[in-house]
Amino acid sequence: MERQAVRFSMSGRPRGLALSILIAASCLALPLCLTSTPSYALSEIQREDLPSPVTPPANSDSAAPGAAVPMPEPPGTKPADGQPADDTDKSEPETPPANGGITSPRADPDGPPPAVVYDLNTLPEPVKRMHGLLIEACRTGDIEKLRPLIGKGDSMTQLSLGDIDGDPVTFLKSLSGDGDGQEILAILEEVLSAGYVHVDTGTPQELYVWPYFFALPLDKLDARQRVELFKLVTASDYDDMKQFGAYIFYRVGITPTGQWLFFVAGD
Repeated sequence: MERQAVRFSMSGRPRGLALSILIAASCLALPLCLTSTPSYALSEIQREDLPSPVTPPANSDSAAPGAAVPMPEPPGTKPADGQPADDTDKSEPETPPANGGITSPRADPDGPPPAVVYDLNTLPEPVKRMHGLLIEACRTGDIEKLRPLIGKGDSMTQLSLGDIDGDPVTFLKSLSGDGDGQEILAILEEVLSAGYVHVDTGTPQELYVWPYFFALPLDKLDARQRVELFKLVTASDYDDMKQFGAYIFYRVGITPTGQWLFFVAGD
């Protein structure tokens, strides 16, 4: 699945999220486009949208490269022997891809909000240990310290809503306006310094997620919680995210066994 990316400079505080900026190069097959762009607020960083799929005609088969693709018959034309009748008018409309998955926002306006927790001592020991290792790595200012925590292969931390091509640490550097990764480290530390929620308890998807805005309806935040949110995004971004219906800036997920599952932004 293709995703696009744009490199953003994230200097300045408080951080804001420019929700209109999308990704500009394919994460799967092409290197990230690192063009020279004006500086943006710290939260004006990669966000990703899933493109709507292109639904092929119901009666078309996959053609070999270079082969001619048969044109659809005009209305009223009798189909060739062995070919199904043209039922284009009966085809279902395109359906955008489901916006689900473990990294998706989980704000349920009709359900009770999960408990917001600040006390790290209530975390399971493996989760608490990973949280501490991530904070420690951020405070060194050396993004290479994240490499052993990201891991490899199937257990590698998800850093993008789409696939990334190449080295994960290089990818993180490409998201950071300073080029060395210190800004992305600052974001990671600040996200992990917020309160957290424990979601999907007792299921295979059970997670501890920072910040807690991930699982709360934004329009129901109280004044104190909005102050905490504005440490990560601007008031303008808050309004944009309320229209979207969920918090879509950076979030971190850690499994009960202490695996750093994701660090992503986007919807």
